[in-house]
Amino acid sequence: MSQPNVTGDGEAALTPRFWAAIVVTGVAAGLLGGLLMLLLRAVSAVAYGARDLPDFARAVQDASPWGRVWPLLVAGVVGGIGWYLLRRYTPGRRTDVDDILWTGHGRLSLTRSAGTSVLSEIVVGLGASLGREAAPKLMGAVVGNLLAERLHFTPAQVRLMVACGAGAGFACVYNVPLGAALFTAEVLVGAVNLPIVLPALACCAVSTTTAWLILPNQPVYVGVPQVTTTAALVVFALLVGPIVGALAAGYVRLIGIVSHHAVRGRWLLVTPLLAFSALALLGLKYPLLYGNGADTAHLALLGGGSVSLFLALSILKPLVTVMCLGSGASGGLFTPVLATGAALGAVLGSLWNDAWGGTAITAYVLVAAAAMMGAGMQAPLAGIVLMLELTHTGVAVLVPIIAATMIATTVSRWIDGYSIYSARLAGPIES
Repeated sequence: MSQPNVTGDGEAALTPRFWAAIVVTGVAAGLLGGLLMLLLRAVSAVAYGARDLPDFARAVQDASPWGRVWPLLVAGVVGGIGWYLLRRYTPGRRTDVDDILWTGHGRLSLTRSAGTSVLSEIVVGLGASLGREAAPKLMGAVVGNLLAERLHFTPAQVRLMVACGAGAGFACVYNVPLGAALFTAEVLVGAVNLPIVLPALACCAVSTTTAWLILPNQPVYVGVPQVTTTAALVVFALLVGPIVGALAAGYVRLIGIVSHHAVRGRWLLVTPLLAFSALALLGLKYPLLYGNGADTAHLALLGGGSVSLFLALSILKPLVTVMCLGSGASGGLFTPVLATGAALGAVLGSLWNDAWGGTAITAYVLVAAAAMMGAGMQAPLAGIVLMLELTHTGVAVLVPIIAATMIATTVSRWIDGYSIYSARLAGPIES
C-alpha cells in the first residue's frame, strides 16, 4: 500500500484517455461475458434440458445414465479436436492472462483467445469439471490489451488495462464488482493501492452493470439463510484455518504438477475424451461432480445433503478437476476451489456440531469456503469479499470468516506460496 501522502499515479498514468479506455473495456467485457454465459446456458439446455444454471444439477440428476454420459463424450471429442487445432495453427500465440501480467512480456492473441473461450464454455456446459470464469476473464483482458495498444499506451498502462479487463470479465459473470476489483489488485497486479484499485473498481462496476442487460442482477447463490456468530463458530474458524490452508496448498500443488506436465501435441485428440469419460463414470454415482461445482456449493450453503455425500465430493471434486486440467483442457478453477471448501465446511461443520451444537451448517460452510478461496488464490481480501457478494449474506459472521481465511492463507503461503494461478505458470514445480 502506498503511503497516504503519495498522490502520483506511479508508472501507469491515469490520464483522461486512460479512464475513457477503462469505461470502453468495462462495457465490452460485460457484453462478451454475458454472451459467453448465454452460450454456456444454451449448451447445457441442449445437453441436459437445463433452463438455467441453478437447474443444472437437477437436470443432470434426472437424466438417464446414457443422458449423463453422452454430453461428456461429445465434450471430449469437440474439446480435444478444437484445442489440438487451435494449438497447431496458432503456435506461439498467447492466451494466458496471468503469464502476460506477471512476466510483463507478450500480447494476447484475439483469434486464439476467442477460440479457447468458446471451447471452454462449451465443454463446461456439457459437464466438464472446470470453472466458467476463465473465458470471460480472458476476453476482457484481450479487449483491454488491444485497446491499450491501439491508443499507444505505455507498457505499464497496457499491463493495468489488461488486468482491469480480466477483472471486469470475472466481475460480470458472478455479479461481484467489489470482489473482482480486489481480485484484480491482489491476484492479477499484486498491489493494493489507489492507482490500481480505482480503475479496477470502475472497470468492474461498468462491466457488471452492462452484463445486467443479459444476466440477472442477483447473487450467484440465492436463498442462502442469514446466520449469526456463535462461540462454537469462532473456535471452529480457528481450528479449521490450518486444515484448509494445508489442503489448499496440496490442491495448488496438484494443479502445478499437472499444468507443467499437461498433454500436448496429438495426444490432445485423445486425452480430453479419456478424462471426460472417467468423469462421466464417476458422475453416474455423483452427478454433482458435473460442471464447475456451483451446485455443490449451493447445496452446502442451503444446509442440504448428507455428510457422506459432501465427504466424497470434497475428495473427488479437486481430483476430477485436476484430471480435466491435466488432459489439456482449458477452463477456470475458481468455483471448483470454492465448491471444495464448501463441501469440506459441510463435513467438518456437521462433525463439530455433534460436539458443540447450536450453529447453522451454513455458517460453517461460509467460513470454510472463504478460507479455501483466500488460501487457494493467495488473496485473503478478495476471498472474503467474494464470499459476501456471491451469497449476499455472511456479514454477521465476518469475524470468523476473517480469522479462518487469514490463518488458511498464512499456512498455505508458509507451505508453498503458490496460488491456483501462479502454479500454472512456466517454471516447473517439482513433485
